Amino acid sequence: MNAFTMKNWEENVVSGTEGGPRVAYAHAAMAYEGVIEGESVCDLLLYYAGEGYESGTTTSPSFERFEGKVDGREGTFVVKHEFTFDAKGIASTFAVVPGSGTGALAGLTGSGTVGGAMGEEKMGYTFEYTL
Repeated sequence: MNAFTMKNWEENVVSGTEGGPRVAYAHAAMAYEGVIEGESVCDLLLYYAGEGYESGTTTSPSFERFEGKVDGREGTFVVKHEFTFDAKGIASTFAVVPGSGTGALAGLTGSGTVGGAMGEEKMGYTFEYTL
């Protein structure tokens, strides 16, 4: 199973007020298992349309840097996400940033999805790639 676990989440409001439309920045750390084995750090720019977790129809961009293995090959790479979220869960599409692979992951290309319910210990992901 392809899954990740949130290890750390630090979020701060950048502009706006709690309960109203606002922009926030979050820094997170995750541990991955499955086709991706390793850890990552992710920086997110979040838009909240109002009370709770509603982001409406907007997407929140982020960059995530992985360190570990893909299909047994070790190195690092970066993906760019476009997240949507609400009180029930998150969904994302992502793509590997061209030229970001290092080590045995140099030349990595690919894309995938992330999704799961808020509050779950693990969330799933898909990853289609070429090395």
